[in-house]
Amino acid sequence: MSDEVLESVRTLLPKIAERARATDEEGRVPAETIRELAGAGVFGMLRPKRYGGAESEPVRFFEAIRAISGVCGSTGWVTSVLGVHPWQLALFAETAQDEVWGADPETLVSSSYAPVGRLAPVPGGYELSGRWSFSSGCEHAGWALVGALVVGAEGRPVDFMTVLVPRSDYAIEDVWDTVGLRGTASNDLVVERAFVPGHRTMRNYDLAQLRGPGQKVNTGPLYRMPFATVFTSAVAAPVIGAVAGCYDSYVTAMRDRVRLSLGGGRFAEDQFAQVAVARAASEIDAAILQTDRNVREVYGYAARNEPIPMELRLRVRRDQVRGTERAIEAIDVLFKTAGGNSLRRGSLIERAWRDAHAGSVHVANDVERALAMYGKGAFGLTVEDNLV
Repeated sequence: MSDEVLESVRTLLPKIAERARATDEEGRVPAETIRELAGAGVFGMLRPKRYGGAESEPVRFFEAIRAISGVCGSTGWVTSVLGVHPWQLALFAETAQDEVWGADPETLVSSSYAPVGRLAPVPGGYELSGRWSFSSGCEHAGWALVGALVVGAEGRPVDFMTVLVPRSDYAIEDVWDTVGLRGTASNDLVVERAFVPGHRTMRNYDLAQLRGPGQKVNTGPLYRMPFATVFTSAVAAPVIGAVAGCYDSYVTAMRDRVRLSLGGGRFAEDQFAQVAVARAASEIDAAILQTDRNVREVYGYAARNEPIPMELRLRVRRDQVRGTERAIEAIDVLFKTAGGNSLRRGSLIERAWRDAHAGSVHVANDVERALAMYGKGAFGLTVEDNLV
């Protein structure tokens, strides 16, 4: 089924490419594109089979995301974020899954995980209030996953939760106006004193420990993988994909270009241009090969129902952030060597450059923090972090 989804996605790429400039300028992915991607099955790749999903190996999902991002970074980002949430929802209590997918398995879920919300215990659950930023693609979703702190009797935080809330419980405020990923419409969500039943909450500690009530009904290996492997890869794949797609277009466009400066001549015959292309290609290959290798290894441990070594979990994060960093290094080389043409507003390389840099500032793509964790583990020190 994953092969069929990938083939369907590839047939949509020309249309997505045609809409890329409008997506960027209008600040949102067209509803038509979301419908087409849903029809192709991409949003169901990580959804449980019991709800009509494919339960694909996640590396196939990331392959689809890179392909989409290669023609439109914003569309790839939104598809990745909305497409990864079925994986996390599958870890919630069965009752919560039924509430979201029971009537319509194609219902989408957006997110904003920063723990800026406040949960006050009340009979049967919690009362939630808060304002969250950067909820990519939220206008296409019927539910949202948000981060919140449980506040005890003395007003102090006592736990960190991810909370599932329906569209009727939050308002969307249109505040998105950014340099890159402009088409993601990553707007703010606002909740005021909404009741949240207990089954719609999940402790982040349990998530990091690979525990979730949904595992009782979703028993496949996909749902025994760490959040830090699946979600962080979902915010690296669009960056890598946007750069990989830009590279392909760059080589095609520059192959026959004749320079008007630096002595003229064909661009392709310039040794410095040749070196730049080689550097960019190597960085992109390394990013894809390492991230895919790690995800496959983690899935292999989950499929064998074996404990996932901390060394591997740390390596996933190391190579995920390095993959993003490598993509940025590659797009910077291409942007610089393309000359003045890369400055034209709306050009593919200009848009890819903006989108890749915008995606790289996501907290999960924080290079130094993730590399420090890896180094700490390599020295035999204890690593305590929910994103590993």
